[in-house]
Amino acid sequence: MKIIGLTGLIFIATLSLSFAKNKVRSPEDKAAEMKKHVSYLASDELKGRLTGTEGDSLAATYIRNQLTGYGLVPLSDKGFQRFRVTDKIINGPANSLLLNGTSFKIDIDFGPFAFSQNNTFTGEVLFAGYGFEINEDSLKWNDYAGIDVKGKVVMILRADPEIEKNSSPFIRYSRDRDKVLQAKDMGALAVLLVSGKVFDPEDKFEPLAKGDQSVGIPAFRISRKVANLILEPKNLLIEDLEKKLNEQRKAGSFTTGVNVSGQSDVKQTTVATRNVVMVIPGSDKVLKNQYVVIGAHFDHLGMGGLGSGSRVPDTIAVHHGADDNASGVGMMLELAEELAKSPDKHKRSVAFISFSGEEEGLLGSKYFVDNPAFNLNQLNAMVNLDMVGRLTDSTKVQIGGVGTADQFRQMIRTSFDTTAMKLSLTEEGYGPSDHASFYGKNIPVLFVTSGAHLDYHTPADTWDKINYAGMEKISESAFRIISDLANMDTKLIFKEAGPQMVVSRGTRKKGVTLGIMPDFAGNVKNGLRADLVTPGRPAALGGMKKGDIIISINGKPVGNIQDYMFRLNQLKHGETISVEVMRDSKKEVLIIQL
Repeated sequence: MKIIGLTGLIFIATLSLSFAKNKVRSPEDKAAEMKKHVSYLASDELKGRLTGTEGDSLAATYIRNQLTGYGLVPLSDKGFQRFRVTDKIINGPANSLLLNGTSFKIDIDFGPFAFSQNNTFTGEVLFAGYGFEINEDSLKWNDYAGIDVKGKVVMILRADPEIEKNSSPFIRYSRDRDKVLQAKDMGALAVLLVSGKVFDPEDKFEPLAKGDQSVGIPAFRISRKVANLILEPKNLLIEDLEKKLNEQRKAGSFTTGVNVSGQSDVKQTTVATRNVVMVIPGSDKVLKNQYVVIGAHFDHLGMGGLGSGSRVPDTIAVHHGADDNASGVGMMLELAEELAKSPDKHKRSVAFISFSGEEEGLLGSKYFVDNPAFNLNQLNAMVNLDMVGRLTDSTKVQIGGVGTADQFRQMIRTSFDTTAMKLSLTEEGYGPSDHASFYGKNIPVLFVTSGAHLDYHTPADTWDKINYAGMEKISESAFRIISDLANMDTKLIFKEAGPQMVVSRGTRKKGVTLGIMPDFAGNVKNGLRADLVTPGRPAALGGMKKGDIIISINGKPVGNIQDYMFRLNQLKHGETISVEVMRDSKKEVLIIQL
């Protein structure tokens, strides 16, 4: 990546900014300008701006061109930072499943899961119910009691016996991937998962969803027809077994006496995408080498569908993403235009970064902080704008990260007119947007949003529902905060605030946590990096340090974020565990009290 020297940036910027318009615009003009940005980015033409698609590329080009027009200069590569992301998971040509010489059809009779390990297998099939090994005070169920699955192929029912309930203690144990990992822990050679008739009357195969990492053994979804052929020598049907387990609520595992063989072949394809990286160089001879970052992601969910993150996954239509996050980009562009009019009034350099890949796991912001266009030690703060378009009289401007620097509360008090809008402040630096990537690098962050709504992640999030006057109010306050951050005499001192882990769906009590912020983007292979270790929490008290790579918990391997969450789900409050980590290329064993 070629980075332009700061002296060159200042020369180019001075030349460019001399042509910038200096007339004062009214709030109505500013609101109209943001409306123009949002309506284009959220138009049908861009088809939902899915990362790596033409709409994603058009959005990036539009944002870069707007910033160039205001007089900003590139931080690198003509204003872009290029990287690649996983596009999709597809079936490879070598997938096979054979029973008694009969070869089954891919996507009709069987198919690999996205987390399946590419490998061949041959072995006897054992039926292991729902694949549970649960030992809670109020719930006990062990499908592996009394059977030995080592070196065997395990057939398991998907879901759980309370599928009709929105809240159930079984939910936390019902994920397909977790069941396969549990079977692997017990020694299984491969796993066949089948949908019971109660769970899925149509027995429909879902498309492969990206995001899940390999579990280490082959894992197939099979049809009920295939499952019943395996059960035929026992004169059993999978529908009857599901009904029996649901009614009796106890394990009923057995050997089938039937051998199967197969091969898993899952392919991963990647596509190119890019962040937009532009800057207004600072005016102070010393402070110009420090930065303030204003960020807003421009990607969204494309046409939706299963695995997209859509809240209506059965609807294939443009997910416009007007509020999420064309509104944040529109406000970012408005702030850039306003700040560019007076470049001599900002001592620090102000970088405007629009990220791709946020919806797929903060991929763009993670890439930037791992491959920065400047030294992150020179970054004073990052301000993230995400979903800022639905402010009403009854809603509040929500600002997260207030606890990541001592000065933030006072800045917010003096910058926001609380007679014009209500505020809701939270301390935590971690959150479900791009500022989390910066927080993990010990950078003070502020996350500004007007909050979620019923149109979130649906095709109904359209440009005509945005409150542009409300956006202008937020923008005026954000401008004052950014100016303060760009001009303050001393650099902010980072403070840890959080993180707070999300509790697993379906649990009735708070789950076990170590007190770390894990690397959700999966930048480390064969382990999980602790991007932040919270003082006073179990991990810190047990000696874990930021940057440690967790490779096992209680002797069981941790290869990625999904393995880590599964292992945590097996632990209890008050338990003492051993955690093996890689630290500076050396293994360390930590004893941690939960």
